Amino acid sequence: MNIGIVGLGLIGGSIAKAIKQNTEYTVYGIDIQESVVYKAKLLEAIDGPLTADALAICDIVILALYPKDTIGYLREHGGQLKEKALVIDTCGVKEAILVEALPIAEEYGFQFIGAHPMAGIEFSGFEYSQKLLFKNASMILTPPTGTSIEVVDMVKRFWLNLGFTNVEITSPKKHDELIAFTSQLAHVVSSAYVKSPSALEHKGFSAGSYKDMTRVAKLNADMWTELFLLNSDHLVEEIDGLIERLGYYRDAIADGDEKSLRALLKAGTERKIALDFIKT
Repeated sequence: MNIGIVGLGLIGGSIAKAIKQNTEYTVYGIDIQESVVYKAKLLEAIDGPLTADALAICDIVILALYPKDTIGYLREHGGQLKEKALVIDTCGVKEAILVEALPIAEEYGFQFIGAHPMAGIEFSGFEYSQKLLFKNASMILTPPTGTSIEVVDMVKRFWLNLGFTNVEITSPKKHDELIAFTSQLAHVVSSAYVKSPSALEHKGFSAGSYKDMTRVAKLNADMWTELFLLNSDHLVEEIDGLIERLGYYRDAIADGDEKSLRALLKAGTERKIALDFIKT
C-alpha cells in the first residue's frame, strides 16, 4: 500500500516513522520546508517525496497540517488524488474540517475521515518526531455519516498497527465538545497561569505541581489560535464554567470560610479519585 503524508512536523514525521517501523508500506512525504523532506528520506522515515505522480498512486493520504492549510491542500490537490483514495486529516478540531472537506471529497471522488491522535509533546517539528510517539496512545476517529463499516475497520486497524492501543469512534461534534475540556482548556489555563508576576520569582520555590501546570504553556501559537477559534463555542463554555468554579474557591478563601473551602477541596479530591477509575 502507498501512503502519502502531507506535513512532516511532529505528528506527520512521527506517523511516517511509525509506518516504516511497523509495516511494509511505501511512504511518500512532503513538507513546506524542502530540507525536511531530504532529512526524512535520509533517515528512512519516507521512501521518497510526495510528488504529483506519487500522490496519484497513494491509497491513503494523511494530512498533518494546520486546519486552514488542510482545507487549502484539499482544494488545490483534490483533483490529483487517486479515485476512491482515503484522505485522513489529523487536526485537533473536527466539525469545521468536515464541513469544508466533505463537499471537496464528493466533487473529486475520494473518501474522507477525520482522525485525532491523542499524543504529543511540547515541542514541534520533524526533529522531535518519534517512531514510538503513539505507543499506548488513543486515537479518535470521526467518520462522516455513511462511511462504511469496512472503511472504519480498516482505518482502525491501520492506527492500531502504529502503536495506538485504543481507538475511539465518535461524531465530530462530540469530539469538539470533549476536546475543548480535555485539551484546549488545559492549554488556555497553563498559558494564563504562567503570566502571574510570581512566575518571575519562582526559582527555588517550585516542584512537580508547577511543572505539571506549566508544561503546555509552551505551545505553537499559530496552530493553537486556529484550533481555539474554530472551536470557540465549546471552549468559551468551558472557560466560563472554570471561571465560575474558581469564583467559589476565591470567595471561600477571601471570606475565611473554612467549612466551604474544605467542602470544595474534598469534592475536588473525590472527583479526581472517581476519574482515576475511568479507563483512558
